[in-house]
Amino acid sequence: MTAMAPARREPDLSYLLDHTSHVLRTKMAAALGEIGLTPRMHCVLVHALEGERTQAQLAELGDMDKTTMVVTVDALEAAGLAERRPSSTDRRARIIAVTEEGARTAEKSQRIVDGVHEAALGSLPATVRDAFLRALDELTTGHLSEPVETPQPARRARQRAR
Repeated sequence: MTAMAPARREPDLSYLLDHTSHVLRTKMAAALGEIGLTPRMHCVLVHALEGERTQAQLAELGDMDKTTMVVTVDALEAAGLAERRPSSTDRRARIIAVTEEGARTAEKSQRIVDGVHEAALGSLPATVRDAFLRALDELTTGHLSEPVETPQPARRARQRAR
């Protein structure tokens, strides 16, 4: 039956992007886990430090649904890294404020994130590293900048047979 499979003319871009993204996320989760954070917790801390933001705004920045965001902020509060406070500009809204300990943790976690990225990029030959980053940037700001609405949500791509 495999003889009937269509011939592939190009590398499987979906697999390549999905697999490397998945592995990078697992490496990130493991590295941040060493200091008791998840990638989502890191994301919320860093973005909350940038300015006064509501839970909804932070959820959008971190591409999290409402439930995931609540669980993430609950964990940050339980760890003493952030707290919900009334907004200074809209008394109906609540913002996520980072504590002093949270700011120190965010600084540490950002060094970890940078290190994971540096390790991944450092595994590439120097001659292709900059071109690779420019190409990815062009894809994410150009042709692949916006997802397409579909009736069925996209799922994680298939795994290559080992």
